[in-house]
Amino acid sequence: MSGGEACDGKKLVRSSSGLRMVPKHHAARSPFGLDEPPWVPDKDCPRCMQCETKFDFITRKHHCRRCGKCFCDKCCSKKVPLPRMCFVDPVRQCAECALISQKETEFYDKQLKVLMNGATFSVARGTSEKSELMVCRLSNNQRYLFLDGDSHYEIEIAQISTVQILTEGFTPGEKDIHTYTSLLESQHITEGGNTRATGMLLQCKVPESEELTQMKFTASEDFNSNKKLSAAWLAAMHKAAKLLYESRDQ
Repeated sequence: MSGGEACDGKKLVRSSSGLRMVPKHHAARSPFGLDEPPWVPDKDCPRCMQCETKFDFITRKHHCRRCGKCFCDKCCSKKVPLPRMCFVDPVRQCAECALISQKETEFYDKQLKVLMNGATFSVARGTSEKSELMVCRLSNNQRYLFLDGDSHYEIEIAQISTVQILTEGFTPGEKDIHTYTSLLESQHITEGGNTRATGMLLQCKVPESEELTQMKFTASEDFNSNKKLSAAWLAAMHKAAKLLYESRDQ
């Protein structure tokens, strides 16, 4: 078993927000995870922070588990899964947060599995034109990208600084390298839409060094089924990059 695939134990934790199944060590948490927000103190919210209804003995206050703000039952009635905070059961969220969490469900139900199953790419390091055919997949603990061919690389997700998804007919230039910020505003990339992902440029820090290295992933065109699988993997990686940016910006 490689270092990046080491099994990290988990523990059940009860907080005011609900039951959470979290890694025993903070360093083992998923890079896509979010910390529980501090709750707005009861004394600071005499009214619902959405509809401004005044709280009393009948109209009780409830805290959204995702943003920590204070709402009445009508404005914070939905219980929605929140895997980014490791909640065991669906938890109460305001309408805005519930919508965000519901959109993330596809990543955890589908795209995360695509990333873990992996896909085949031609991988070139740095400015080298020499590439190697490698199977790329996300580790089970979501903390590493494994690249396996004649060589073996483990890229720590937390050390990735920029990601750019390459699409058909697009030639990247130095000024076109997308950061996580611009990825949030880029158009959605799908495996079967007009914008088909064909590759990826990734910059990350090399272990024990502050230097950045670039890796270029190009979808193998050996046969159509592999090309479709690679496009689906890249679309999932596109979503993962957005979540990673959001978790860093917390």
